[in-house]
Amino acid sequence: MKRLRRWFWTAATVAAVAALALFLVVQPGASPRPSTPPAADAQRLRDDVKRLSVDFYPRSYDRPEQLDRVAAWLRGEFERAGARVSEQPVVVEGQTYRNVIARFGPEQGRLRVIGAHYDSFADTGIDSGDERGYSPRTHTPGADDNASGVAGLLELARMLGRAQPQHRLELVAYTLEEPPHFRSEHMGSAWHARALRAQGREVEYMLSLEMIGRFSDRRGSQSYPLPGMHRLYSDRGDFVAVVGRLGDFGLTRKVKATMAGATPLPVHSINAPPLLVQGVDFSDHLSYWREGYPALMIGDTAFLRSPLYHQAGDTYDTLDYPRMAQVVQGVYAVATAP
Repeated sequence: MKRLRRWFWTAATVAAVAALALFLVVQPGASPRPSTPPAADAQRLRDDVKRLSVDFYPRSYDRPEQLDRVAAWLRGEFERAGARVSEQPVVVEGQTYRNVIARFGPEQGRLRVIGAHYDSFADTGIDSGDERGYSPRTHTPGADDNASGVAGLLELARMLGRAQPQHRLELVAYTLEEPPHFRSEHMGSAWHARALRAQGREVEYMLSLEMIGRFSDRRGSQSYPLPGMHRLYSDRGDFVAVVGRLGDFGLTRKVKATMAGATPLPVHSINAPPLLVQGVDFSDHLSYWREGYPALMIGDTAFLRSPLYHQAGDTYDTLDYPRMAQVVQGVYAVATAP
């Protein structure tokens, strides 16, 4: 009898831990909060991704003159959307780069930050095979990573410019997210987050738009960093992910519910420690965690879905713009939510 009781309590404990883990990870109780945001323009998203990945190619750290061209174009687009625009110098190893900041809403109150990096990946350690010193072999076009996030940021600015946001908002186009500055104090987002902390700014949340354009309905198109996770989610890459640390559990549920209620696009979420689940901190939101601010990543799961991640094939014609537009509509619903 004693052995039976011990077995029962062990089984009950395992079941309770499993149920808690399931709740923390997939958050089944985050019911959609219905809303009717304005439609994002899928054709304009495509045009902006093409502009960034073709006309401004390459957008890597070793081509600062190109990044300057991108920053100037982004500033013009934000201004045309009706934003109050400024630039933040990012000085790294004697070279000046720029974050571009678009402000909407009132001048006072808690701040909502939504950002995306406009630089793209380059492997400068191998021969490009081109006299210019770059080619798609070494310098990716970066359509999904991360022209998609920047195009989403621009479309979000246009949508906000047609509204009258009741909340203080900053949309930030970051420089230097990619290697060799990835996860370092040199990232554009790190400069922005440190400046907010130095100014004593109160930040309600930060959302990082990191690769929002690749989707697939094919079985097996979605992989995960841990075995068995496909049983909790889906083996199809047909959803957008909301990713956070354990401490941002409440924020994750709120963002997930708001996005899920804004469009038919499936929204999955996870809160997990980065040491346990690879990729949880792989974007600009990490810079805000380091300054003590709540922050989430919104994306298509990058290399867990895309075989074209950091490859020459990451081109504008491989993305799903109708579903990308739904991601932007969901983010708009979050940005304008009470």
